[in-house]
Amino acid sequence: MTLLLRCMATLTLLACLPVSASAHDWHRHTGHSHEHDHEHNHPSDMPAYTLTAVTKEQDVDDKPDIARHFEKFQHVRVRWDASTLFVESNGLPDHNMMVGIRSWQQQVPLPQPFTGNNAWQIPLHPVLADKPVSAKHNLYRGAIALAVNGVPIFNALNNRGEDAFLAGELDQWGGHCGRGDDYHYHMAPVHLEKIVGKGNPIAFALDGFPIYGLTEADGSPVGKLDALNGQFDPQGRYHYHATKTYPYINGGMRGEVTIRGDQIEPQPRDAPVRPALQPLRGATITDFKFGDKQSVLTYQVRGQTGTVRYSPQGANGWKFTYVEPNGETRTETYQRRPHPEDRGGRRPPPPRPDNPPPRR
Repeated sequence: MTLLLRCMATLTLLACLPVSASAHDWHRHTGHSHEHDHEHNHPSDMPAYTLTAVTKEQDVDDKPDIARHFEKFQHVRVRWDASTLFVESNGLPDHNMMVGIRSWQQQVPLPQPFTGNNAWQIPLHPVLADKPVSAKHNLYRGAIALAVNGVPIFNALNNRGEDAFLAGELDQWGGHCGRGDDYHYHMAPVHLEKIVGKGNPIAFALDGFPIYGLTEADGSPVGKLDALNGQFDPQGRYHYHATKTYPYINGGMRGEVTIRGDQIEPQPRDAPVRPALQPLRGATITDFKFGDKQSVLTYQVRGQTGTVRYSPQGANGWKFTYVEPNGETRTETYQRRPHPEDRGGRRPPPPRPDNPPPRR
């Protein structure tokens, strides 16, 4: 809709709102219908009407500049309102995953429902915080940034406060799977520069500030960074940079954020399919092939090979076939539970397999 048409639409609605009513009295973003009492007032008793404000997603004429950085990736969708960019994805990258991990929790990459009300939210107008938050001792839960390919980025330190890279937990891309079979990075995805181009952001921190690669746009070395891996450009705009040493990515939040339970909010929730497993000591992931119909992860333990094959079953089901290094084979099937938002905001308990594995 052009600006002219929107102005005409606004003038048309000038007879639609009582002056005494606030915007929230008449425009609720709940998605539910409301019943209203209809009183038979005399025309002389009717109040004057004036439209005060309308806020709707994508009621902005100009696409925010930040949106174009995500549009180079097929499985990423964006929408926006006046203050926020909403990013939808399945949380999976286009590149291969998992190969090279030496400390494995037996998790595998599954698509995640980062859509609708469970989309990522990036502030369009980030504000510097009076008290920045360091990720050295905070933000061990959840993501702290979002790569432009729709893959979340977590703290460089794992939930035990250890450097995930030095612990051998990451693949060659700087990522791995969490306990919910959710793939994410713990290092800056500098490989994305080959797609987005030098000098363009490879990610955005959840405070809204961009994250760039290892160099400046012209290829020159990055100047002095602060403790959060950030700096101001000549125009006074703050941004983060990737580094080859800790913190690798943004080392915290220089911008204003809301933190609850050591996690930035709001942010999407993963949707676990199967229970979280324990680390498999001595295992190294040697191969991974991801497919729409079947995915296969191959690993080795003490010279013996094991595999995990899994495939979707219907709308929300998954079938897993495990071949242990000792040759033992078992199959488990799972049904994904409803998302927490569909359960009144409560997180569902870990799903149980239809064919539970034997206790060990």
